[in-house]
Amino acid sequence: MSGVVELVGLAKDFGEVIAVDDVSLRVEDGEFFSLLGPSGCGKTTTLRLIAGFERPDAGAILIDGVDMASTPPHKRPVNTVFQSYALFPHLTVEENVGFGLKYQNLDKDEAREKIGRALGLVHLGGMEKRKPTQLSGGQQQRVALARSVVLNPTVLLLDEPLGALDAKLRKALQVELKTIQEEIGITFIYVTHDQEEALTMSDRIAVMSAGKVEQLGTPSEVYERPVSSYIAEFLGVSNLMEVTVTSQTADGNTLLQLGAHELVAERSSVLPGPAFVSIRPERIKIVSDNGSAPNTVPAVVDRMVYAGPVLNLLVQIDDAGEIQVTVPNEGRVTPYQHGDMIDLHLPAEALQILARS
Repeated sequence: MSGVVELVGLAKDFGEVIAVDDVSLRVEDGEFFSLLGPSGCGKTTTLRLIAGFERPDAGAILIDGVDMASTPPHKRPVNTVFQSYALFPHLTVEENVGFGLKYQNLDKDEAREKIGRALGLVHLGGMEKRKPTQLSGGQQQRVALARSVVLNPTVLLLDEPLGALDAKLRKALQVELKTIQEEIGITFIYVTHDQEEALTMSDRIAVMSAGKVEQLGTPSEVYERPVSSYIAEFLGVSNLMEVTVTSQTADGNTLLQLGAHELVAERSSVLPGPAFVSIRPERIKIVSDNGSAPNTVPAVVDRMVYAGPVLNLLVQIDDAGEIQVTVPNEGRVTPYQHGDMIDLHLPAEALQILARS
């Protein structure tokens, strides 16, 4: 069994709305691949095109090298898990999971063995005779997953399957779902608008906007090295500041001006002139060297927001506006007060220079 999915020039519009605009990407065999973006970005339409629920206006959908663009959904080697569990309330867990096996040439023992294996994968062994109403939301979602897995698809498509769960259960199932995917070993293509969910589970992420893939890479690549201000602001929290790129240093790094302060960033292809620089709040360090070290700027604390394990400081840098700094909670109730003067170190490797669009 393989599970390589390749989209080539995929396009779909609904009248005046272009839902998917020339999308090309490749999902490798056994990969956990996420389509991430806000509502209306095209991620769900892309998934529906792969599933066969929509027909593309242009492009190819290759699964293991075979173009499936004109193949009906039931003849594609894929299965889909939706946000709504769509379980039959009058059937038991066992009957729900085995529903699709009715259309395969299996005897009762073979079907029971496949159902048992699928329920074991999602940790629901012993619950075969329960009805969906006797299960929690998380357990119902696992039944829906087992029902899809039991049919041995080469690719499993998941459309925000954790969206209906509470925050605590979602976090628990994120880890569990990734573990299940690794145990099964099949390709998962996962649609979500939740950045943390995508970062937690994915091998790679395609961040989408207006029907296009804005950036494709590993979670660390898209988080640490956003290619645009859209990615920087959408994926997690980011400080986006206006700067002027001035020149290159002898060792190839980039000099830039942030208000009255000169900073050094790592090598960049952005040309001299107005630009943006992005830095994550957790990468900024509060230091006590009176601004003498490179990439150190003075700031004034505006307010502190208590967030449990961390403290979020909103601070003002003269001539550069307000930014957020995240520091560990070390147990002091009010370590920073409004009006406190502090020095911030902005590491060169944490500064990402972005062209102004």
